[in-house]
Amino acid sequence: MFVQTELTPNPNSVKFLPGKIVSKNESFEITKKDETNNELIKNLFSVSGVESIFLGRDFISVNKNDDVKWEDMKHIIISLINDFYSIGNEYVIEKHLNETSENLEEIELRIIKILDQKIRPAVARDGGDIKFKEFKNGIVKVQLQGSCSGCPSSTMTLKQGVQNLLCHYIPEVKQVEAI
Repeated sequence: MFVQTELTPNPNSVKFLPGKIVSKNESFEITKKDETNNELIKNLFSVSGVESIFLGRDFISVNKNDDVKWEDMKHIIISLINDFYSIGNEYVIEKHLNETSENLEEIELRIIKILDQKIRPAVARDGGDIKFKEFKNGIVKVQLQGSCSGCPSSTMTLKQGVQNLLCHYIPEVKQVEAI
């Protein structure tokens, strides 16, 4: 197996592509080692400098702190991913872990649809995700995950990309904020 890597706009995040399914159903971000019992995630958190891990459909984004260099940790992460899949694991996670769209207003469903169809694919290419959290008084609150979390260009992406697009399609939207 050959795990490829891609740089992201966030200098503290790298996207690892194992060439296999990572998340069978949804994307998921883990920020603490004790948030999961998954062997691969626990092993990745044991690498010095790892701050958070984001699992997309076919990639793993790893965010590190400023104190370590990618040259010192990339090969270890690739080795851990290879080991995980080489023992026969098909994917890292398979079930829905959080998110629900029950009891949402019609406008919130429209916002989620635009996020899912027009924004998420672009954000996923950069190793991240965007999750709808709330719509109130014209303000959409979203959570940026993976490579997008803490990225220097995320504010520009949020205002010039996400906000402009949502305001265009849904006039009730006046502003987008990250939480």
